[in-house]
Amino acid sequence: MFRAQWMFELAPGVSSSGLEPLPCRASSRGSGVKSVDARGKQEIAKEEKAKELFLKAVEEEQNGALYEAIKFYRLAMQLVPDIEFKITYTRSPDGDGVGKRCVEDNKEDDKMTDLLSDFQQQLTLQESSVKLCQPEVDVSQTHISVLPMEVLMYIFRWVVSSDLDLRSLEQLSLVCRGFYICARDPEIWHQVCLKIWGRSCNKLVPYASWREMFLERPRVRFDGVYISKTKYIRQGEQSLDGFYRAWHQVEYYRYLRFFPDGQVMMLTTPEDPPSIVPRLRTKNTRTDAILLGHYRLSQETDNQTKVFAVIMKKKEEKPIDYHKYRYFRRVPVQETDHSFHVGLQLCSSGRQRFNKLVWIHHSCHITYRSTGETAVTTFDIDKMYTPLFFARVKSFTAFSEKPL
Repeated sequence: MFRAQWMFELAPGVSSSGLEPLPCRASSRGSGVKSVDARGKQEIAKEEKAKELFLKAVEEEQNGALYEAIKFYRLAMQLVPDIEFKITYTRSPDGDGVGKRCVEDNKEDDKMTDLLSDFQQQLTLQESSVKLCQPEVDVSQTHISVLPMEVLMYIFRWVVSSDLDLRSLEQLSLVCRGFYICARDPEIWHQVCLKIWGRSCNKLVPYASWREMFLERPRVRFDGVYISKTKYIRQGEQSLDGFYRAWHQVEYYRYLRFFPDGQVMMLTTPEDPPSIVPRLRTKNTRTDAILLGHYRLSQETDNQTKVFAVIMKKKEEKPIDYHKYRYFRRVPVQETDHSFHVGLQLCSSGRQRFNKLVWIHHSCHITYRSTGETAVTTFDIDKMYTPLFFARVKSFTAFSEKPL
């Protein structure tokens, strides 16, 4: 009897008294649906709040307020840990325009591509008498904006100078929109390209501008020195007792300084860069060991740019001491001219461009003046010829001797 009653109570839809079906399941199902809907609305509200906080953090980060941005990032991730992957950056939340810069990123990129024409249009729309710049505050002295355009461009040519200091020109373009327009003058960049590559740059194709040619086409750099450091172990002389033989570590440097007019200086010395680099600022140096010569750039068919240079030692005319050879016959010495032929491949290394020179050829040519014959000695390019890396020297462009 008890077993039958127990089995009857376990049957679905029957109450414990066995008289009526259980109506509580339908009501529990309805309350469960309501609780699920309320929970979903809470999740959606939480996600919207997290999106708003995250976009606020993005705006603060773009404005440079990193501390505030970190605070908003933390609050957003506390609400929704993976909120970063749920934002599409296509709209900003309702309120005070949070995330507006995320929406306008594509428009800003389009403006940056043609910033020069945008600045020119802004200056044209300002007033009928166009001025490149305006004084920020009222001054009693004459402002630079009063100068004619020709005088301003002449000043910019002095900034570039004959040393082709384009780095200073780019820094000058950051002053204002007018200076930016002057610094993008095609005539300045065209003359710079002509001084570097000569007649081989008459055609602008495939570059969009002369400035782009200067930035993209391989070239040697003039605002510093190419330096290489070589080390090797050399065996010394044996001691008198025969049990000791010294070993010497030999260390020396090679320096190469290029000039825009096609001249080059080369120096091989054990002295370190801080003592040598100041002597390489001008071509009129008093260091006797410096070799002077000319170089040229060569664009090969394999799209590799190579630098070929012919370097000679400075000629010094020593006065003849007639009193020394007065009472005996002088033995004539055969006069010779020494020149070094150098071949280097121009490469880029790391984040810098055109900052590495790799040795491909080095030879010595001895010409006898009496007969005109030339003896050539070619050196093997081995581990002793380490690559030269560029180091910028600020003092090389600190002064301008003449304009571009």
